[in-house]
Amino acid sequence: MNTPNIAQKDIINAFNYRHATKEFDASKKLSDDTINFILETANLSPSSFGFEPWHFVVVQDKELRELLKPVAWGAPLKLDTASHFILGLSMKAPMTKWDSEYIMNIMKDVKQFPEDVIEMYSKFYREFQERDFDLDTDKKLFDWASKQTYIALANMMTAAALNGIDSCPIEGFHQEKAEALLRHKFGIDTEKYGLSYMVAFGYRKEEPGHPKSRRPLNEIVTWK
Repeated sequence: MNTPNIAQKDIINAFNYRHATKEFDASKKLSDDTINFILETANLSPSSFGFEPWHFVVVQDKELRELLKPVAWGAPLKLDTASHFILGLSMKAPMTKWDSEYIMNIMKDVKQFPEDVIEMYSKFYREFQERDFDLDTDKKLFDWASKQTYIALANMMTAAALNGIDSCPIEGFHQEKAEALLRHKFGIDTEKYGLSYMVAFGYRKEEPGHPKSRRPLNEIVTWK
C-alpha cells in the first residue's frame, strides 16, 4: 500500500477553509461518488477497541427533512439548502456491553479473531468498562460511544474540506423529541441507537463574513 503524501500546507489550508456553513448553495449537489467518499472516511475511522459503535442516516427525503425542523432548532436552514444531511447515531448500552451479541459478532465475524483472542479481548474490554472508565450506567456507555462517533464526524468534515466541500456540524436539537421522531418516522430502533449529532454537507452560498479566529497555540499546548 502506498503511503499517502499530502503536503502539510494543503492540510492546514483545508482546516482554514473549513467553517460552520450556515447556508448552502441549494443549486449545487454533491455527486454520489463524493458523498460515498465522505462516508467511507467515516467507515475507516478509528474507534475504541475497533468496535465501531455508530450508524449514519443520510436524509435526502424532503418530507423527512421537514419533520426534523421542529425538533432541531439549529438545522432548518441547512435542511433546506444542504446537498446531503446526515444523522450521526451512537449505540446504546445493550449494544456496547462487553458481553453483548454485537460485540461478540464484531470479534468473531468482522475481525475474525480466534477463540483465545476473543477471550482475551473480552477480558480487557470488561475491565475497561467496569474498572478503568467506570462505564456502569447506560448514559455513561452512550456518552462513551458518542465519543467514538465524533471521531468519524471530524474525519468526514476534514475529508470534505480537503476536497473543497463545506459542512456544518449540528448539536442544536432536542434529543428526546428527535429520537422519538427517528423511532416513529425513520424506523430507527432507539433502544439500540441514540442521536449524537447532525451534519450537513454541500457548497457554501457565500464566503464567511470574518476570518477564522482561534486562541494561539501556546495557550492550548503545554510541553514537558
